[in-house]
Amino acid sequence: MYKEMDDVVNQVLAIRHLGSEALYNMMIYYFTEARKLTRAVYIFKHMKSSKNLECRPSIKTYNLLFTVFLSRRTDTHVNHMYMETMRCLFRQLVDAGLEPDIYTLSSMIKGYVLSNHVNDVLRLFHQMGVVYTCLPNAVSYDHIIHGLCAQGRTNNARELVKKIKEEGFVPNNMTYKSLVNSLSIIGEIEEAVDKLIDFITYRTLLDELCRRGDAQKAMKLLLELRKEEIVDELSYNQLLSVLQDDFCWSAFENNAMIARL
Repeated sequence: MYKEMDDVVNQVLAIRHLGSEALYNMMIYYFTEARKLTRAVYIFKHMKSSKNLECRPSIKTYNLLFTVFLSRRTDTHVNHMYMETMRCLFRQLVDAGLEPDIYTLSSMIKGYVLSNHVNDVLRLFHQMGVVYTCLPNAVSYDHIIHGLCAQGRTNNARELVKKIKEEGFVPNNMTYKSLVNSLSIIGEIEEAVDKLIDFITYRTLLDELCRRGDAQKAMKLLLELRKEEIVDELSYNQLLSVLQDDFCWSAFENNAMIARL
């Protein structure tokens, strides 16, 4: 299969005026999935040198390459090596006048975290919404917090968790696990236990009830947690949002459920 595809690609590349950005992206995707990175990069270079502007790399092209570079990481040395390639690609993307999207920026953040370039993570984070149009999303924040914790910058991570909660984001379990580990290392055991209980245990319980389809028990548990002041109002609203998403409740259905309980 690979040899036949390779022959077809060679025939297409031999005709300079043939092809399109979408076709070349499909070829790159095929070779990245087949772990033929050298061929994928060759096609990318062919696109860059094309005189047909419609065949030039798009943001999707760059994102395909970012994805494969991130997927090939095995240790710190490899992370550093591929991160330099990603830096180069990102500069080419910007120089070509393309606007990075949220996937591009999140990929760069993840790459910097994996290669322990936390200062570069923060630099890019502060450029989002200023230099670049995209604002950070939950995935971006999760990677940043994980990177800060890995570098022992617990206070920065703690402040960022507080900030994103205020903005309505719900960090995932990896984020809280990183923060709990970081707090434990510096001896702040009580806060680590509090965060472990507040942000993982309760959500895990609710997720399990949602998985079983027991909406009433899930809502009852959440109301009891608020009544006993085990969770604050902000955490309550975030956990309620989890239930609404899992059960696809409307605001009316949500209020009706609360009234019945």
